[in-house]
Amino acid sequence: MYLLEGGAVQGSIHFISGLPRSGSTLLAALLRQNPRFQAGMSGPLAGLFTDLLTKMGGSNEFSVFTSDEQRQRILHGLFDNYYADSPAEVIFDTNRAWCARMPSLARLFPDSRVIACVRQVSWIIDSVERLVRKNVFSPSSIFNYTLGGTVYTRANGLAGPDGMVGYPFDALKEAFYGEHADRLMLVQYETLASDPARALNAIYDFIGEPRFQHDFERVEFDADEFDRRAGTPGLHKVKPKVAAQRRQTVLPPDLFRRFENDAFWREPALNPRGVKVV
Repeated sequence: MYLLEGGAVQGSIHFISGLPRSGSTLLAALLRQNPRFQAGMSGPLAGLFTDLLTKMGGSNEFSVFTSDEQRQRILHGLFDNYYADSPAEVIFDTNRAWCARMPSLARLFPDSRVIACVRQVSWIIDSVERLVRKNVFSPSSIFNYTLGGTVYTRANGLAGPDGMVGYPFDALKEAFYGEHADRLMLVQYETLASDPARALNAIYDFIGEPRFQHDFERVEFDADEFDRRAGTPGLHKVKPKVAAQRRQTVLPPDLFRRFENDAFWREPALNPRGVKVV
């Protein structure tokens, strides 16, 4: 059981991160089929972690009374208390920001690993644009519930440094080329959708857990209420059967080509630390 005991977490914790619209919800839906595991869509812990660490920094006049050791124990306690009621032996916490917190995670949870879901950026932009066009009468939280603009302005906003795609893309590169890259594994959306058994087996091997027989014909995940409130129905929709689907992009050709060469993880020469890519 994942409980606080003597200041230490009992059980294992790992992290799902990476790019949006790249299979993290599908991966969580599959992992939670294992009765020993807990996994879900993006949660609040990464935001709480950042806010708490910020409040303990120099902007707080009392920060002089807080040592790094105390900060580490407080942050560790955030996880301990958040998951105190979970009966799972292995927990996967999901958030796109975790790739930007690799040094902290290495200190807090030395045995943890980060699974980053990735996908060609052009198809991520395409996926978001499809949601926008599908929900034409529902302003989305992705764009701060505002309407207007064009596919180009939406793509520019997504790919900007603070955008839904731009920030996690930069965080992914930080982790991929950083000193803790040995704790990182990339799972390509294309592999997860077309060969989920291979993707899951690689994850089990990477985190050191015994393999489990998953059911790829009956996958369940329900976040309809969350998506509705976010103004983006279907944002976390997972189809019951895992299968790759070919389709034509809805993006103009020049816009699609703008992001064609961003899949740096596909080039062995650009992987100096030997990050495992599935």
